[in-house]
Amino acid sequence: MARAGLALLILLSCLLAASTWRVYGHTWDEPEHLAAGLQLLDRGRYEYDTEHPPIARVLMALGPWLAGAHSFGTPPPDGVQEGKDILYAGGHYQRTLTLARLGVLPFLIVLLVAMWLWARQVARTEGEALLAVGLLASVPPVIGHAALATLDVPGTATTLLALYLMQRWLARGALLDSALFGFVAGVAACTKLSAVPFIGLGLIVSAGLSGTLRWRGGPRRQSGVQESGAQKSGDQTPASAWTRYGLGALILLLSLAGAIVLAYGWRSIELTTVPADREWILSYLFPAAPTSGLAAAISHVQLPEALWDFAEGILAVKAHNDAGHVSFLLGELREGGWWYFYLVALAVKTPLPLLLTGPAGLALLAREGWRRCDPWRLAPASLFVSLLAFASFFSRINIGIRHVLILYPFLALGAASLLAWIWRWGRTHRGGRWGVVAAAGVLGLMGWQVSALWRAAPDYLPYFNEMVPHPERVLVDSDLDWGQDLRRLERRLAQLRVRYVSLAYLGTADLSQEALPTFALLPPEKPVSGWVAITALAREHAPLGYAWLNAYRPLERVGKTIDLYFIPPPARAPGGSS
Repeated sequence: MARAGLALLILLSCLLAASTWRVYGHTWDEPEHLAAGLQLLDRGRYEYDTEHPPIARVLMALGPWLAGAHSFGTPPPDGVQEGKDILYAGGHYQRTLTLARLGVLPFLIVLLVAMWLWARQVARTEGEALLAVGLLASVPPVIGHAALATLDVPGTATTLLALYLMQRWLARGALLDSALFGFVAGVAACTKLSAVPFIGLGLIVSAGLSGTLRWRGGPRRQSGVQESGAQKSGDQTPASAWTRYGLGALILLLSLAGAIVLAYGWRSIELTTVPADREWILSYLFPAAPTSGLAAAISHVQLPEALWDFAEGILAVKAHNDAGHVSFLLGELREGGWWYFYLVALAVKTPLPLLLTGPAGLALLAREGWRRCDPWRLAPASLFVSLLAFASFFSRINIGIRHVLILYPFLALGAASLLAWIWRWGRTHRGGRWGVVAAAGVLGLMGWQVSALWRAAPDYLPYFNEMVPHPERVLVDSDLDWGQDLRRLERRLAQLRVRYVSLAYLGTADLSQEALPTFALLPPEKPVSGWVAITALAREHAPLGYAWLNAYRPLERVGKTIDLYFIPPPARAPGGSS
């Protein structure tokens, strides 16, 4: 019965994501992801925006490639123009974009299945485990990003599955678990590179906690739908445990490397020293002496080409993070971000029932896990806190809740645990007033949570909770406006029979190929009259330049992100010539 419920939740989640495909035009990152994946499929090369790895990009490109799309061969490294050419080619924009987005739905399925696996280890019953999956599936930003041909849900899904396999390996010490963990960790890292610090930090934290619990007296599982096998590993002698885990670590590394090599294609299996276009890696690592000492030794090491590609991607992300990224928060633009960015993002982008119950439930799980020496129940809180702390204090690329979607599964586990505890407590007072209050409270919170999807539809991507009446004053880039509402603007202008519009737009659409009326781009500090449309992202990046619009009230907001004005022409001076 529970598995039928899981299948139904997966189906409904996929349908909700797919329901947005015809509403949204492509978002900022989608063209380049499509271009990179199609280049690898079509030409066997991977040269566009190598800061991002290939696995999810290939799946996004697979549908368009099978439908006849091909790489145009635009010179790298910027693949945005290549992606736009692919999208608009042959008048098949909607078909190509839909097929690219279809490639992300398998990752949404993996995310919900991984959530189910985690919940079965933590929850007391399958009903509670199913509740955790439902709570995750009812988070609008999760559904919103699952609807796009981007890397955020794929990265979250594979990272969550890798963390589950990591926890299972630490609990049981089985060699098969180490191989599975290594391979899936490699897949996660080659889906989105944020998996590298998330999984690495998770391994350090979970291994430390597991060791601490063993020192306190060993794991004592008293609940959970599935048996973790922790007792078996606890029966080993210290020497045999060290041997098993040491051998497991070696198998893990080999599996990890194998997954990386396979991810970049068969061409990348060939052993080579640092390729010429990757020599900047040594200069970045050894700026003082890139040709001597350790740098020279590394330059003579022969590795599969994929490992050099992977290293380049990691260092490109690090260089990007070191340089920072223009971010917006609470009305302020800053290069390099804020340590509290993700705290604010979680506070405003999370449905309030999950926000209220998730942290408290994580504390409840952690207390039970510590008392019972149960690493599975202790893991959600420890991973949530450590991953949030890492993102807050080390990330200088603050451009959306999408970068920490991995936190939502752990919040869902905590919320499900707390709601189930309240429900059980209410049943002990069945027939009494407090039993009725407990049952009504649980059902009310669950209904409130699910209603977030109904109230947000189809705008799951720009969802903000009830605390935020003016989202554009809090967060914008990819949380509110990622260029998705351009198609809505086109339809609305056609309905109004607008013949000419001044447009302030930031995004990656090819405006010359869009169904717009005659238009002119509206630069900052250039007041005009007539029809004016301005996106939230354009306004965010030049607030002073477009401040003249504050004197007027928009006629309407198109979608969630585009304000449409009609600015009357200036009054003619009395006695002026005709």
